[in-house]
Amino acid sequence: MTPDDLKTLRQDPDGLLTYEYLANHIEECDADLDTLMENLVRVDLNGQFLASTARYLHAIDAKRYAPQIKMLVAATIDKDREHRYLGDILTAIYGTDYASRAAELSAADDNFRRIYKRLFPKPDSL
Repeated sequence: MTPDDLKTLRQDPDGLLTYEYLANHIEECDADLDTLMENLVRVDLNGQFLASTARYLHAIDAKRYAPQIKMLVAATIDKDREHRYLGDILTAIYGTDYASRAAELSAADDNFRRIYKRLFPKPDSL
């Protein structure tokens, strides 16, 4: 990433520019991943591009990008107050059968547990 690229991305108003940069340079930006992830967390106020980037990296290579995916999902949980993007993360990252494995996934993955709890809260006890 050039200094000019970085300057442009730091002015990203919502995360779209950073997401597009990552998508267009995925084969050559491993050294810049931390900077790109930090920029996304800083500029994406509602979690839209955080979730999209997590899903994208998962589709490209879930093992290779596991630390970045974990961080992006955690940031999405924190920022997606309206729960607009959390459901997409469940199916894209945990599979369409996530509901049948909810107990297992909750025990093994804190991000899954947090998403599942937000989307499917237990009814209050009477």
